[in-house]
Amino acid sequence: MKIKAAVTHGQEEEFQIGEVELAEPKANEVLVKIVASGVCHTDAVARDAGLTPYPVVLGHEGSGIVEKTGDGVKTVEPGDHVVLSFAYCGHCENCLTGHPTVCTDFNDLNFGGKMEDQTHRLQKEGKDLSTFFGQSSFGTYAVASERNVVKVDKDVDLALLGPLGCGIQTGSGTVLNHLKPEFGTSIVIYGAGAVGLSAVMAAKITSCKHIIAIDLHDSRLEMAKELGATHVINGKGENIVEQIKEITNGGAHYGVETTGVPPVVRQGLQALRPLGKLAIVGVTPEMNIHVHEEIMAEGKTMVGVIEGDSVPQVFIPELVEFYKQGLFPFDKLVEFYEFEQINEAFEDSKNGKAIKPILKISS
Repeated sequence: MKIKAAVTHGQEEEFQIGEVELAEPKANEVLVKIVASGVCHTDAVARDAGLTPYPVVLGHEGSGIVEKTGDGVKTVEPGDHVVLSFAYCGHCENCLTGHPTVCTDFNDLNFGGKMEDQTHRLQKEGKDLSTFFGQSSFGTYAVASERNVVKVDKDVDLALLGPLGCGIQTGSGTVLNHLKPEFGTSIVIYGAGAVGLSAVMAAKITSCKHIIAIDLHDSRLEMAKELGATHVINGKGENIVEQIKEITNGGAHYGVETTGVPPVVRQGLQALRPLGKLAIVGVTPEMNIHVHEEIMAEGKTMVGVIEGDSVPQVFIPELVEFYKQGLFPFDKLVEFYEFEQINEAFEDSKNGKAIKPILKISS
């Protein structure tokens, strides 16, 4: 079928919206009419750094309505409202033990450019286009594996829900699924973008005593306070670690590092109290760490967390329910753009004008 999609033809090139061909869903696949798709930093990294083969249709925070199902699909049917999340194999040891975010085939399925059967579903003028995260939601329709698809409540605005598939589930899941802070503990969130602010909201749900947000932009720190931060610190200031230790009476129990900036990662480690735990969710380059002084001597833990250590089919409906109860107001992070404004949306995300842009793709 002919659809409209935003194609990335080369490194750092702007998106070009045009007509492409989308194949029918095969067995265990689902055809989804895309209503909206979040704009995520991972899309920008993929566009600019070549994480997946060009040309490619990016987009991996899609939400839409099931149009058709292939043979063997059991969990959704035409007319269902769905959120699209990451791809995973479903049968490796990590998937079978509830950790599909570290599926042994994660990189190939999400960044390899092909579907699980190693074929393509998208073409333009007879040439294959790469699929991203098993969905490629920057298009009016997408074909995805049933495992990518999460059925959601029809009572909630479907256009709002796409970011639950990646960025928002990453921040909130890191807190709720992995760190699991105990009542009355302290947590520091480094970076108050969509991921970090999602972690702030999740920390409030767990009733942390101290929820400290750090960012360079006062407007985002104000948003963090509105969403549940008990304290905020502008990262341009001095003695960040000392301020955290003073607020928490000796150091934080937990930290969530979303920036990927090595000096901030080091601050995150140094601001922990003994036995504290720092979760790394930002894409961080090579850096040096004094293992004895910064980790081992005080029994600290530094751990990488992907996609919030979530099982999307379980966790995303939980986030929707938190939202309905007024406990997870992620709609305050969102700004909507028309599909044709995709390049503007990416620029606004990059310069901080928008926290979480969402592209409205079809009604």
